[in-house]
Amino acid sequence: MAGVAALARPIKSALAGAAQPLTPVNFAVPAGACDCHVHIYGDPQRYPFVASRGYTPATVTLAELRSVHKALHIDRVVIVQTTVYGTDHSCMTDAIKELGAGARGVAIIDEKTSDSELDRLHRAGIRGVVIHKIGDFKFNVERIMGRGWHIGLYAKLSELEAIKDQVIASPVPVLLYVFGGAQAAAGVHQPGFDTLLNLVRTGKVYVSLSVPYRISNQAPDFPDVAPIARALIAANPQRIVWASDWPHLSGVARKLPEVTPMDSIDDGSNLNQLAAWASDPAHLKLILVENPARLYGF
Repeated sequence: MAGVAALARPIKSALAGAAQPLTPVNFAVPAGACDCHVHIYGDPQRYPFVASRGYTPATVTLAELRSVHKALHIDRVVIVQTTVYGTDHSCMTDAIKELGAGARGVAIIDEKTSDSELDRLHRAGIRGVVIHKIGDFKFNVERIMGRGWHIGLYAKLSELEAIKDQVIASPVPVLLYVFGGAQAAAGVHQPGFDTLLNLVRTGKVYVSLSVPYRISNQAPDFPDVAPIARALIAANPQRIVWASDWPHLSGVARKLPEVTPMDSIDDGSNLNQLAAWASDPAHLKLILVENPARLYGF
């Protein structure tokens, strides 16, 4: 329980204070709605960062996360392991324990991760693994087969083209983050987007509609993202999920151990955009409730 206490400790860093929603939600969020991608950064004295990390985050608390989700009317959450912790999942599993039955997690594994550790992680609420390099796809699939887990993958459309046969043959579900690698300015006719749509249409992949500011510079409403989002939803609303990616660490590089600041992202406005892209209440319920329940085992 010491770990849980560390997660709940008030922030004292000068850079602390992750973004809270500024815009009220303007639609009826269905009960059981899930934010499918957030991060937690605990007290580094209790949860030390790996030396090989690419950045140093400020501490964020579960109280802040709960405040975000209260404002968004979100009942469930998925915490995704960050590279700053490597394969030490203590911070994430302590957070899941504190949050309870409405929380799940996605892990990072490597060749040193034992089957017994995978069993332990499953008992702790882990339901998937995240990979950042497409070359790690086959290894991760082989390690998690039969566990009811999924692969969470960051990939450009060109990279998806390169491994589409592996994705089609995958015995585990595959979730593509950040609009599946599409770029808003390139539109629905960009190379590789038809492949993405076909994978969604046939049910071979899920796609997360998250962090539109990473694929568009047309804030706050991201009008150039709308055709991408609507095309993905139309292809198969049963394979779409939504995520905030809170607490929105800045992409501005900092030399270690300097703390990377957090961006002031309005998750209320971003969630409202989902309702504009998926105007059918049945589709919204699929995206926010039913699809996450299927993928994460709620």
